[in-house]
Amino acid sequence: MTHWYEGPLAAFDTETTGVDVEQDRIVSAALVVQDMAGGRARVTRWLVNPGIPVPAAATEVHGLTDDHLQRNGRWPAPVMEELGRALAEQCAAGRPLVVMNAPFDLTILDRELRRHRASSLGRYLENAPLCVLDPRVLDKHLDRYRKGRRTLTDLCAHYDVELDGAHDAAADATAALDVVRAVARRFASRLERLSPAELHTLQAVWHAAQARGLQAWFTRNGTPETVDPAWPLRPELRTAA
Repeated sequence: MTHWYEGPLAAFDTETTGVDVEQDRIVSAALVVQDMAGGRARVTRWLVNPGIPVPAAATEVHGLTDDHLQRNGRWPAPVMEELGRALAEQCAAGRPLVVMNAPFDLTILDRELRRHRASSLGRYLENAPLCVLDPRVLDKHLDRYRKGRRTLTDLCAHYDVELDGAHDAAADATAALDVVRAVARRFASRLERLSPAELHTLQAVWHAAQARGLQAWFTRNGTPETVDPAWPLRPELRTAA
């Protein structure tokens, strides 16, 4: 019997103008589909002219400049339509969707769909239930007492996963997919009897608990930061751009 983590998975990642899901924009995205562990991945990439300046700090992360995006990027509206449909197709096909730090990437896509398509991610997925595997949430729950950071780069190093070209959407999506397989293999005794759909439900609970713990830590240390417990998508805010 083939376990789910050796079977079909898809992975989604974005690069953006910043880290504010309500105000920032997508500048690139990638969808990686793999039918089995070790199989050849099918990669689809999108490059977007966001219509706003790209801050230098963001360019330092992903290397995408205003000039490059204006020359080579597409207008956001058709790209967001394609992204919404692409994710819906994966969900309809029953492929779990790997998204590292899902509340960021899925929420910023939702806001872009609202901004440019007068729609929402939920509308695209209304006939295909979302099933997300978030390597950050999984690792933090299954190995909760391990010290250190848990960025994608850190997880790749910990699970011996190759990350070739960090902060490229396709490279990050591929690495996140491989990390999920590695996490599941390492903790197979705890995961192999759970379906991806069951894990989706559990991750919402795990993430909320993780958020409460981080919020308590911020409070103890006097850090004025709020941690959103929602997963895998943050609720719409009236102040969204």
